[in-house]
Amino acid sequence: GHAAEGYASASGKLGVCIATSGPGATNLVTAIADAHMDSVPLLAITGQVNSTSIGTDAFQEADIVGITMPITKHSFLVTKAEDIPGVLAAAVLIATTGRPGPVLVDIAKDAQNGKAEFIWPPKVDLPGYKPVTKPHGKQIQAAAQLIKEAKRPVLYVGGGIIRARADKELLELAKIIGAPVVTTLMARGAFPDSDPQNLGMPGMHGTVPAVTALQRSDLLITLGARFDDRVTGQVKTFAVGAKVIHVDIDPAEIGKIRFADVPIVGDLKEVLAELNVELANDLKGTKPDIAEWWGFLNDLRTRYPLGYTEPEDGKLSPQYVITRIGELSGPEAVFAAGVGQHQMWSAQFIKYERPNSWLNSGGAGTMGYSVPAAMGAKVAQPERLVWAIDGDGCFQMTNQELATCTINNIPIKVAIINNSSLGMVRQWQTLFYNSRYSNTDLNTGTDTIMVPDFLKLAEAYGCLGIRVEKVEEVDAAIKL
Repeated sequence: GHAAEGYASASGKLGVCIATSGPGATNLVTAIADAHMDSVPLLAITGQVNSTSIGTDAFQEADIVGITMPITKHSFLVTKAEDIPGVLAAAVLIATTGRPGPVLVDIAKDAQNGKAEFIWPPKVDLPGYKPVTKPHGKQIQAAAQLIKEAKRPVLYVGGGIIRARADKELLELAKIIGAPVVTTLMARGAFPDSDPQNLGMPGMHGTVPAVTALQRSDLLITLGARFDDRVTGQVKTFAVGAKVIHVDIDPAEIGKIRFADVPIVGDLKEVLAELNVELANDLKGTKPDIAEWWGFLNDLRTRYPLGYTEPEDGKLSPQYVITRIGELSGPEAVFAAGVGQHQMWSAQFIKYERPNSWLNSGGAGTMGYSVPAAMGAKVAQPERLVWAIDGDGCFQMTNQELATCTINNIPIKVAIINNSSLGMVRQWQTLFYNSRYSNTDLNTGTDTIMVPDFLKLAEAYGCLGIRVEKVEEVDAAIKL
């Protein structure tokens, strides 16, 4: 499931995964929930017992349609062979249009074994499913008016920009109005980090300029973002002086968390294309006067640069290792992170210049995502260098996928940032629970009993394993 997610996220295409009935199907649930949270186009095909046995508690029967109903765009049960083509065509359409997401197709055993002519329908008509892609003209005009009047605007960019392939339109909008840009965890790469208008990532793990820009703004131009709690903190104290333009293809997201002064339902690529024309005609080559705003933000950049404290015990700094992985691999590489401290350091310290180069489990926070996602990304982008940046905790959840990589010649690189603990949970125990540590020490480090030994594990899977403990060893290991 996560491999299909990685394929979809790295390519922008549909990811497909297949599992057997019962436990095979339920093992896909986490990946389906993950795709649902992060709007990943995913088709999950599962086996089911014979249609005559459904509901009898037959061997390896599970109501996977019922189980996944809350975490899919739609779930289908197919009991006749002749229905398979039409259902699959509908599933592909639903998964890849509107707000992308997972669709499950559960196929009974007798339908799989049945005989029927396979006819892919030339057109799929789904009554009641008509995603709105074109924005309303009056809303575009209203948005343009707010942008022209704003003194402290911010482009608050979410993962929807990447799903809509609207990064070029975003760049054009940013240049027309000259406003600062913040990119959420799911939007890293949607706007180049090298661009001086990019303030970085907002939220709990964000940069000071990005967080403060949102808080002090008078206009949030919200593009494919959903006011997630990791960005807003307490909603009632978030950007209280700001008006909101909220653009999303999913009308359910608009006004769900924060009232939108100008709600715009539509595909971001189409919305921004129209908004850019409207603003270009109105501004006629001039930009809104926000020099004072930029002065304030640039001062924050100078005073609060992104950085880290070097370890006092002489051990390697994980931030340094991740920074060097990014610098030596370059912007054309793909980076898939697990979940935890290493995920946030990867989002912070690697420079992303293009969409589909940063893969992570943002909404569900699924540990174990990295290795299978990197595997899927490598299949989608075989010419690119693909890194799985993982923690010692995450890696132990899905490292068996290295067998798939070895057997099928899928060459990925894996960096295990080993701090011998569930680092982010331990950090919260330090900050919020008076350092009462419980179930976060993993005994995987060099000064513990080291279970497992990751070098031996790599060797067992037919991989090259390297242990790096000194700064002077880092670059050579990354380049191998």
